[in-house]
Amino acid sequence: MNFLEERILKDGLVKPGNVLKVDSFLNHQMDVGLMDMIGEEFYNRFKNENVTKVLTIEASGIAIACSVARVFDVPMVFAKKSKSINIDGEMYVAEVESFTHKNKNNVMVSKKFLSPEDRVLIVDDFLANGCALQGLISIVESAGATVAGLGIAIEKGFQIGGRVIRNLGYRLESLAIVDSMNDETGEIVFR
Repeated sequence: MNFLEERILKDGLVKPGNVLKVDSFLNHQMDVGLMDMIGEEFYNRFKNENVTKVLTIEASGIAIACSVARVFDVPMVFAKKSKSINIDGEMYVAEVESFTHKNKNNVMVSKKFLSPEDRVLIVDDFLANGCALQGLISIVESAGATVAGLGIAIEKGFQIGGRVIRNLGYRLESLAIVDSMNDETGEIVFR
């Protein structure tokens, strides 16, 4: 069992609807030391991929992506879910559906932050159905850049996302893969 699985068992909560709440340490209140460990682990797994950028989607992936980018010593870019007045210029845009929020968003990255020379490591906190990752892959490929790999903190192995992404031929590394959860007993089973 690795450090993230141990933390999930200690502080994670299983809720009805296949929801795993890790907001006390990962995606609301954040354990910065844990984020650093996640960054180091993704560096160890992808250090030979010549990563030039780390990409995530707002908001929960940002802290993880910052820790990863710091270890790689490369810029971190995040896809925005809404256009604001301070976003200008041309954008790469993809539509993504959120498992957590049960809605669709257009996510965007400024064209000035991704180029064909980039080798992009995509990271996020959760992988359920894979829609967010597919949107981020689409943005990277629209830029003519290369997907160097995908790093996920927690993958719900009982949902289709991981299988879909791996079947598309991408290298996907998840630090914790949950094979099953029981909201009545609180049991979490890892792969």
